[in-house]
Amino acid sequence: MSSIGIRLQQVLRAITEATVQAGREPGSVKLVAVSKTVPATLVQEAMDCGHMLFGENYLQEAQEKIPLLGAGPSWHFIGRLQSNKCRDVAALFNMVETVDRLKVAQRLNECAGALDRRLNILVQVNIGEEAQKAGVMPDETGPLLESIAACAHLSCHGLMALPPYFDKPEASRPYFRQLRQLGQQFAHKELFYNNHQVELSMGMSGDYIAAIEEGATIIRVGTAIFGARPQPGDLS
Repeated sequence: MSSIGIRLQQVLRAITEATVQAGREPGSVKLVAVSKTVPATLVQEAMDCGHMLFGENYLQEAQEKIPLLGAGPSWHFIGRLQSNKCRDVAALFNMVETVDRLKVAQRLNECAGALDRRLNILVQVNIGEEAQKAGVMPDETGPLLESIAACAHLSCHGLMALPPYFDKPEASRPYFRQLRQLGQQFAHKELFYNNHQVELSMGMSGDYIAAIEEGATIIRVGTAIFGARPQPGDLS
């Protein structure tokens, strides 16, 4: 087994252990292997080990990489999204995790409609209320979800967040808990596609165990699988 395969199995094992220890069903947490700046050949190694869910941050890179890897994998867009890129993102990705403005949601809705498809999305919440980060503010999330509910070609499955950076994973825990509570609050108002199974995308390589313990259903892990990030360049 390749080094990527070994690291992938280690992460999957840790996810299962954390899920069970939290009293949750095994398999209830999905792993998005973050493949930004990772060459297609290395993504293929992960696919050869059976992993088929990946996340990309940059549209141009994804447009070059995804066609090289065939129709098997599912792809999440996890980068900042501008409205002028919505058409290509809607065509290329299975889920968009970073919807944070009504303008972007409406544009994605138009593009998905033109493609005759229903696009899965998450709303990104700026859970730490950091000026430099994307995401809707927590107290503005409800109105955004209410507006998205009118978008016939979008299915909002839940929330995504990127908490403030801390050296110690435990420091992220209150932010994970807050996102879970927001998800519960808006599920009670029936603002998601499936209010009995709300997706919470939170936790990365350094803190995904704490995120799982606080209710994450999707974690986004890159370096723990692929190693230190290569510089952008040849993606073949």
